[in-house]
Amino acid sequence: MAHIIFRSFFLADVVVLLLVLLSPPFAAAQLKTGYYASICPNLETIIRSSVKQSMAQSQIAGPAALRLFFHDCAVRGCDASVMIVNSNGDDEWHNPDDQSLKPDGFQTILAAKAAVDSDPQCRYKVSCADILALAAREAVSQSGGPYYQVELGRYDGRVSTKSSVVLPHADFNLDQLNAFFSGLGLSQTDMIALSGGHTLGAADCPFFQSRIGTDPSMDSAFASQLRTTCAGQTFAFLDAATPAGFDNSYYKNLQTGRGLLGSDQVLYTDQRSRGTVNYYATNQGTFFYDFANAMTKLGRVGVKTAANGEIRRDCRTPN
Repeated sequence: MAHIIFRSFFLADVVVLLLVLLSPPFAAAQLKTGYYASICPNLETIIRSSVKQSMAQSQIAGPAALRLFFHDCAVRGCDASVMIVNSNGDDEWHNPDDQSLKPDGFQTILAAKAAVDSDPQCRYKVSCADILALAAREAVSQSGGPYYQVELGRYDGRVSTKSSVVLPHADFNLDQLNAFFSGLGLSQTDMIALSGGHTLGAADCPFFQSRIGTDPSMDSAFASQLRTTCAGQTFAFLDAATPAGFDNSYYKNLQTGRGLLGSDQVLYTDQRSRGTVNYYATNQGTFFYDFANAMTKLGRVGVKTAANGEIRRDCRTPN
């Protein structure tokens, strides 16, 4: 396994309720499955094949692409602004909370974009935002998780700035997590289901080391194991039981005090969310169903239209 680390989706110093990111009704209404049926009929097949190839080439391509979707939608909305690279360095990736996003994730999207544009019928007609949403679904389904229909029809944003990146912190409590996700139009159940995405990927040791030996909610044997792990390397898997498989073992880990981040473990230690964790731990099918629904809702945040967006020819720069 390549020694490459993902920071968790739940990394930031401050949280602000970005209500302006909520999709206006007309923007959400433009999204639909089959949006490209007559524009690029082979779109999903093309992206499925490209992501499969990327995941075969890199063991972290899938988790990295999934995390990229989270970081994109939760900041300026699902407009692929996270992909933009500005020459002056003022872009989302250069914010400290996004620099943990790995090149493998970006490359997975760029490869999928190139594959789509290699089809003359599709060239420059499919947004990077839609490609990112489809690639995230493929990362999940090709890792053993649910396959779900993705609503499409997003346009790409033209703006990306460091200051716009505001994400939850790894030590957030339940109230803070709920406040942030509520600002995106998502419920507590949505938040807990999306947290299950931590069944893939890893986190840097500095983001959980303070819990080792000090947090009573952490299993003592797990704490000892992490102490040894971080003495020899710089990261630990978010779900050590099945790090490469998308399943419900993340929730089983929480039941035994083996949640890596404080913002993971709090979902079990707080009585208000424990019931959902317990249910997902014993009902993988329900978790898959709720995760797919939550991903669909997340995919509606901040959707751009032709009036305030574009179809980027190069995902890394506005046209």
